[in-house]
Amino acid sequence: MSVVLTDSPDEFIKEIEKIQQTLPSRINANPENVEKGLAKLVLTLIELLRQLMEKQGMRRIDNGSLTDEEVERLGVTLMKLEQKMEELKKVFGLEKDELNLNLGPLGDLM
Repeated sequence: MSVVLTDSPDEFIKEIEKIQQTLPSRINANPENVEKGLAKLVLTLIELLRQLMEKQGMRRIDNGSLTDEEVERLGVTLMKLEQKMEELKKVFGLEKDELNLNLGPLGDLM
């Protein structure tokens, strides 16, 4: 989100017009698009959580705070989750690079 601090109405109007250009002029309420959009959002969140779990698991492995059994269980769990993600992406016709959110000035989520 961008904040415009100005006393000039002209600058404010220019900034609003710039923001309007990035927004769609119409919402496409096609049921197929809604389903794919929702799937994309959910799978993006799951992928983000999977990546965070993987990084946390690697930190714990590097620190030696997991037993061999826990390391094995973590590996199997992450592998199964990745396989399920691939399956769901195929079902909804999504590619890996589509599972990302643009956060505006902050850049991409992943």
